[in-house]
Amino acid sequence: MAVTQEPRRPPVPLDADALQRLALNYAGRYATTRAKLRSYLSRKLRERGWDGPGAPAIEALVERMSTLGYVDDRAFADARGAALTRRGYGTRRVADALRAAGIGEEDARAAHGAALSSAWDAALAFARRRRIGPFAAERVDPGPQRERQFGALIRAGHSFEIARILVESAPGEIPEDPN
Repeated sequence: MAVTQEPRRPPVPLDADALQRLALNYAGRYATTRAKLRSYLSRKLRERGWDGPGAPAIEALVERMSTLGYVDDRAFADARGAALTRRGYGTRRVADALRAAGIGEEDARAAHGAALSSAWDAALAFARRRRIGPFAAERVDPGPQRERQFGALIRAGHSFEIARILVESAPGEIPEDPN
């Protein structure tokens, strides 16, 4: 005996109040940026349609959420930059993540500065986690394994100089900060 499914009801189109409720709910549940909120609201409008008068005022709603403090790009940038730095990612990777989140240069400036000032500590944290250089069990001879370690540090956003210093370090000998 086959089970038949009832056809799904089409989604209810959004109006101004429903769009505002969606924005409040999203900003309340997630740490977000203006760009992410704008993208979320645009997607919901594509999925459900618009039933309000005139065109939907997404930009005005996003700016209102920002003015009220529900969405704060600078605080988001600071928190995301600090979290990535603690995990051992370098300045380039932090900048890429903030750019991908839609953070502007002005709002990302403090996070870039913090990542730059703690670049060496972040590189050490990454090397410790991946057991590279001074945190390895044994010294790695030049060759494919050393190249993989160097590549991992570069992909994590660290400079060539920092990557070279760490990969060439002997196990147990933590080098000094080159800066």
